Amino acid sequence: MPYKIAGIDVHKRMLAVVVSDVEVDGEYAFERRQFGSNPAQLRLLADWLLEQHVEEVVMESTAQYWKPVWAALERYWTSTCKKREGAGPMSGTPHLAQAQSNRARQGRKNDFADAERLVKRLVANELTLSFVPDPEQRLWRTVTRTKYQLTRNRVQLQNRLEALLEECHIKLSSLVSDLLGVSARRMVQALADGETDPATLAALANHHLRATQEQLRDALGACQELNPLYRRLLKLPLEELQLIENQMGQLDQEIADLLRPYQDQVQRLAEVPGLGADSAQQIIAEVGPTAATFPSAGNLSSWVGACPGDDESAGVSHSHRSPKGNRQMRRLLNQAANAAVKYKGGIFEILYRRYVSRLGHKQTIGVIAHRLCRLIWKILYQGVRYEERGPDVRKKSQRYRAARMIRELQSLGYRVEQANSQSADVPA
Repeated sequence: MPYKIAGIDVHKRMLAVVVSDVEVDGEYAFERRQFGSNPAQLRLLADWLLEQHVEEVVMESTAQYWKPVWAALERYWTSTCKKREGAGPMSGTPHLAQAQSNRARQGRKNDFADAERLVKRLVANELTLSFVPDPEQRLWRTVTRTKYQLTRNRVQLQNRLEALLEECHIKLSSLVSDLLGVSARRMVQALADGETDPATLAALANHHLRATQEQLRDALGACQELNPLYRRLLKLPLEELQLIENQMGQLDQEIADLLRPYQDQVQRLAEVPGLGADSAQQIIAEVGPTAATFPSAGNLSSWVGACPGDDESAGVSHSHRSPKGNRQMRRLLNQAANAAVKYKGGIFEILYRRYVSRLGHKQTIGVIAHRLCRLIWKILYQGVRYEERGPDVRKKSQRYRAARMIRELQSLGYRVEQANSQSADVPA
């Protein structure tokens, strides 16, 4: 019985599609066809694949241009193909291949040849396939990643505002820790509105601010001779900042509404040191509410890229650099690891102090991130809750250390007598 697989080389305006029966012996005979990327052409593509009785489809992950193709196949091809008589377990399955795994030799590349190579390498199991979640989870990812981009825009806006204040000879950023905090924003807003008295501006600071009024008046002294154009320029980032914060608040509400059915998973993840509600929502958007796609903690760590790599040749290990994985999860885990090691008395602080002298800060954070990744899988996949055992681990470690030292002393010929208050160590 023939088993046909289609390969699609995706571009912005066109798709190069080939179909071949992979059950034949010898060379594959490909049927070629070109389609556009607009919705009507994508519907024609799905109909043509059904006419050709295609069982599987493989395409390259070309920028964002693969997404409408994937959505059209899910809508018009997948369900119909799976319901067809005699459909196998893989019937109606689309595959997304990383473009790096389908590279051709220089000077041997064209669209249809790339599509044919996709089919051949899929059959030979030589492609690196990407995990594509269901449409609902893809929507979660879009919302959380949009919010992260707004957060980056806010940081860039803060840098622009600081550069503008420095040009105005306003040394406010030297005295406040957060230029977009409550006190600093009140002073900058008043400065943009035309206030020229340094004492009046300094009085707007919160009384908890460490800088004194005299220091603030000195830092804001240049406002008396400030060009009105600079005041108008200061208003621009402040207005943009207000817009960004309103958009971030709106996205927070959208994420909360989307993940309300999985509130328990969000709460259980937020209990882990270094994580919070926001990072828990982002993790669920990336790996799913139950991490069902990943059968083991090691599988999730490998997909994220939070595990050691393996570069060996001729019996010599050249590198253990972590592989490239999901960039969003790697960022979240690194941020969470840096926060978790600051949790006093926690297990991650103990691990950090244990490894940092040998590995250094950067590699130790990688170890903590790997532990966090495995912990996240256990919480989501097995439905358990986090239980902090840092103090218990510390006591257990002290007992082990005492027992080890006693054995070492005994091996040196000492007689060790343990007492409730003080141990008596005398030479044998």
